[in-house]
Amino acid sequence: MVTSRILFTAKQKDELWERWKNGQSVLAISRALERRNKTGVQRIVALNGGIAPAPRCRAVAALKLEEREEISRGIAAGRSVRRIARGLKRSPSTISREIRRNGGSQTYRANRAERSAWERALRPKPCRLALHGELRWRVAQKLALQWSPEQISGWLKQQFPTDRDMRISHEAIYRSLFVQTRGVLKKELTAQLRTRRQMRHAKGGKAKNGQGHILDMVSIRDRPAEAEDRAVPGHWEGDLLTGASDTHIVTLVERHSRFTMLVKLPRKDTTTVVAALAKHIRKLPEQLRRSLTWDQGKEMSGHKRFTVATNVQVYFCDPRSPWQRGSNENTNGLLRQYFPRGTDLSRFSQAYLNGIALRLNQRPRKTLAFETPANRLQLVLH
Repeated sequence: MVTSRILFTAKQKDELWERWKNGQSVLAISRALERRNKTGVQRIVALNGGIAPAPRCRAVAALKLEEREEISRGIAAGRSVRRIARGLKRSPSTISREIRRNGGSQTYRANRAERSAWERALRPKPCRLALHGELRWRVAQKLALQWSPEQISGWLKQQFPTDRDMRISHEAIYRSLFVQTRGVLKKELTAQLRTRRQMRHAKGGKAKNGQGHILDMVSIRDRPAEAEDRAVPGHWEGDLLTGASDTHIVTLVERHSRFTMLVKLPRKDTTTVVAALAKHIRKLPEQLRRSLTWDQGKEMSGHKRFTVATNVQVYFCDPRSPWQRGSNENTNGLLRQYFPRGTDLSRFSQAYLNGIALRLNQRPRKTLAFETPANRLQLVLH
C-alpha cells in the first residue's frame, strides 16, 4: 500500500477505482492513466481484492488544517497553550498533545502536522473476524463446506439471534477473503467460493441465443397461475448444463422449494434427453409432477412423448429470455462451482451427481429466508 501511495495521486486512485467499477480492464486503466505498464494498477487492485477502499474522511473531533495553522500562529506570537485552546474552543490537553506529538513548539509547522496526522490515520484497524475468534472459526468452517458468504450470514442470524458478536455481513466476509492485508481467513478458502475468483469484478453477463423452432410448443404464457406465483409445489424448470466435448447434464429445479435434481446424459439428442427426464420425473410423488418449463433447445423437440410418459405438460420460454427460468439459471450458476466450464461431464456418475444435488439442497437459501430446499420440500410432502 505504501508503494501505491507514492506512485499514484489521490485523484488518480479515484479515477482508477471508478474505471475498475465500470468494468474496464487493468490494461485499459493503465493506458488511461498514462502508465507504461499495468504493474502499478494491478498491484493496487490485487492488494484490495478488487474492492474499492471506502473514501477517507476526517473524524469529526479531529483537528482541522485551519486549527493547526492557528496553533502555529499562536506559538509564533508567544501565546500560552491555554490561550490558544480558548481561542479554538478546544481542551488545553488537546493542544498540548498536538504540539508535543509534532516536535514541540520550536519545530511545530501546521502543514507538516496535518500530513503526519493524515498518515497516522492510515494505521490498520482490526476487522470483525480478527476480533472474534469463534465467529472466525464458524465462518471458515462453513466456507470449507462451500457455503456462500450470504448463506453464512443468514445462518448466523438464525443460529445466534441474541448474540451480536456472532453477526457479520456477507460483504465483510468477502472483504476478509479478497483483501490480502486483512489476513484473517486463509486465502485457500476463496477456492471454495462458487466462482473461485480471487477478487471482486464488475458485474456483467450475456444472454443465451435461441435454439430454433419446436413443433407444437406451448408458450410459458399459458402456464397455470399457480406455477407463476410458486404457491403450489410440483412445477419445475429445466435446462442442460454443457461441458467439454459436447457433454451435458440435465438440471431440474422445483419452483416452490428450489429443490434440485441432476440427471446424467450419455448424449444430447431428444430421444435420450426425453427418456432420461421421464425416468427421473416418474420417481416423484404425483403432487410433485405438475409442469416443466424449458427453453427452446432442440433437445426438447420430443416434448410430446415426455408428456405422454409422465403426464407433465412442458411449457417453453420465449427466445433469448433466460430470466423466465430464473431459478434454473441461478442453480446452473451455482453448479459451475462443481462443474467449471470446459469440464468433461461424461466422467461423472449418477451417484456423484446425486451427491452434488444433495449438497445444494442442504444449503440455506436467501430466497427461502435461509431455509434449505430439502426442508421446504419435506414440509409440503407431509
